[in-house]
Parts: sequence; C-alpha cells; structure tokens
Amino acid sequence: MATSDAPIEIGHVVLTVHDLKSVGAFYENVLGLARLSSDGTVARYGADGHVLVELRTDKAARKASHREAGLFHTAFLMPSRRALADWLDNAVARRAPLQGASDHSVSEAIYLADPEGNGVEVYVDRPRDKWIRMGDQIHMVTEPLDLQDLHNQRSGKWSGAPKGMTIGHVHLQVGGLAPAMEFYGDRLGLSVMTDYPGAKFFGWGGYHHHIATNIWNSRGAGTVSRPATGLSGLTLRGEAKEIDGLGGEATLVDPWGLPVTLQTKEMANAR
Repeated sequence: MATSDAPIEIGHVVLTVHDLKSVGAFYENVLGLARLSSDGTVARYGADGHVLVELRTDKAARKASHREAGLFHTAFLMPSRRALADWLDNAVARRAPLQGASDHSVSEAIYLADPEGNGVEVYVDRPRDKWIRMGDQIHMVTEPLDLQDLHNQRSGKWSGAPKGMTIGHVHLQVGGLAPAMEFYGDRLGLSVMTDYPGAKFFGWGGYHHHIATNIWNSRGAGTVSRPATGLSGLTLRGEAKEIDGLGGEATLVDPWGLPVTLQTKEMANAR
C-alpha cells in the first residue's frame, strides 16, 4: 500500500532552524533530497519535484526542549526494500549519525537525527497483506532489525532520493493523548490504528499510521512558545472531497500550537 492510496496523506513538514546551510546539507546529502528552491532564508527539499521538507532560518528562535510538544521524527518512506538498503549503505559511508534500527512488523526502520536534533526515520513498509490485524487495529512491535539481511538487498547504486520516496508519517510529541485524540482523531478524521503504551498511531484509509502522538518525553506539555526551533508547520494533502469534508483548504492549529495546513492534492501539486 502506498500512502497515496489513502484519501489524505502527509505533504511536507516545516522546520525552523538556526543553521540553514548545515541542516540543508543533511537533507540534501544524507537523505538524498533535491534542493528545489532556496533564497538564503527559506530552502525547500523534495523528491519527484514534490516538496517534503521546508527549512526556515531564524537565528533568534529559542532552542526547543526535548520535553515540550513538537517533533519526535519525520518518517521518509522508501518505495522498496532495496532502496532502503542502498540509502543505508550511503548513510554509513557518509558517517551519518545513526541512532537505531527497528523491525515494527509492518515496516523496517532506521533512525537518526539532523544536525539540530530533529528526529528522522527512513523506512520501508512490508506488503499490506502481511500486516497482522487485531480487530480494527494493526499489530505493531519494536524489535531488532536484521541489518545483515537488509544489507544483502543493496544494489550499490544510490544516486539520491528514488522516485516514489515520500513522507510516510510524522510522529509527534504531545502533552496528552486525550486532546490529541480530539484533534487528530475527531477533528481530522484519522482512525486509531494502534494503541501503544503512552502513544496512539492514527491513519487514513487503513494505513498503519500517518500521524503518531506520544507522551513519552512530553507528558503535560503546554502550548509551544514560538518562535522556536523544530517543527513549525505540517501540511496534509488529500482528495478535494476529503479536504472539503474537513472544512476546505485551511490552516488549523493543534492543542499545542502546531499549524496544520490542509490542501487538495491538485493545489499542492500546482504549488
């Protein structure tokens, strides 16, 4: 299943950074994204001509704490296991700051962070018919990833973000799961796909998750005081009837002050 099969999917994230050059180099060289535009203050990076990451520099922004609401990680979905293996081969060669690797049953994931500490996941999904279902939910685990088996899949031909690479999901730190459910579940129409201790995983169209929320580091966190480094915007794109059903193209604000912009896929592609 591609995330594009869902009626709504992740468009791009907006990150406020202090050092545009070093953070941009990470997304361009380590992640393999193409620099689509840059004016020295704002830079946009993506794949297939679609923006996935927008960096905005603000040297006066306060440095966000890992205890407040914000980004846990942005998860970049590879189109194949071979693409993930080739990316990992390149990341190791570049001595990227890898932090972990996990088998989640539905997916295989590698974790790292950009130079300013914004979490990043690079992953590949297992076929949808291999996902284990438990009633209305999907069984997910966190187990060691077989890195040798993944390594054996590499072609050795990494040349940047492959066609079809997208943001599969965004994982957020929030102050409470009940208000997260009210906003992301009730307001945005996401279904709870997995309940996990201290976390909820939400998806559209049966996908294992497009948005995750957790309170592991941020329980009780209030509205973020901006400007601050880290996640400062999230764009969702969907079919026109789905976006209209949520009130049309607009920017909503979650309980912790994160702007969430709704766009139709047609308008997103035009921009």
